[in-house]
Amino acid sequence: MTIQDQEHVEVATPTGPMRVHRFYPKSASPRPAIILYSEIFQGPIRRLASRLAGEGFEILVPEVYHEYEAPGTVLGYDQAGADRGNFLKFEKPLAAFDGDARALIDWIFARSYPWRGVGSWGFCLGGHLAFRAALDPRVAATACFYATDLHTATLGQGKKDDTLARVKESKAELLLIWGRQDPHVPLAGRRVIHEALDAAEANFQWHEFNGAHAFARDEGPRYDAAASRLGLDLALELFQRKLTEPVA
Repeated sequence: MTIQDQEHVEVATPTGPMRVHRFYPKSASPRPAIILYSEIFQGPIRRLASRLAGEGFEILVPEVYHEYEAPGTVLGYDQAGADRGNFLKFEKPLAAFDGDARALIDWIFARSYPWRGVGSWGFCLGGHLAFRAALDPRVAATACFYATDLHTATLGQGKKDDTLARVKESKAELLLIWGRQDPHVPLAGRRVIHEALDAAEANFQWHEFNGAHAFARDEGPRYDAAASRLGLDLALELFQRKLTEPVA
């Protein structure tokens, strides 16, 4: 399946225009949409977005730091990129992250969109953003790979988010994937998250791999190709099952 991957749109948000990169099959048929949130490094996400579009989805990759960085800015996989990304995830207000997600979902449904819901998918910081996007009832399925700051409730300015506290608001089926050797989400933190989901009677799947943080990033020493392939298959099964049913 050939794809279109050199396109972007500017989506109006409460805090200014946000560039969103689009990847989708060239076929004229409408495709279910997945909002794909990168980790703090944006470099590796293009390869993944292209791969997912080749599976038959429209992939929308927002520039989540649009208030702080020029359109098209990529935070590289290096110390400077890590420092800037980690600073901005605590500098940006939580309400601005929420406003971005709501605006992008509004943009999706404002088109001729024949599906019941959209998906959200994210890695690291993006895993938390994907989880938080799923508080919107229009999100039908969410895949979160090693989502950071969930158990500490420290996303956004002030480091005091309410993501887990609001999980009952979500109508999405959740897929959560973790690395057991991840120092950013240790066993005690994973237990906090699991217990919150159980208490909320959430509809979720939970998978742990013997891997480090960012084991699905396909560059650098932490990459685990086998675990990444299994995780990708789990996520694709979820999205194909939940997003491809058209509105009656």
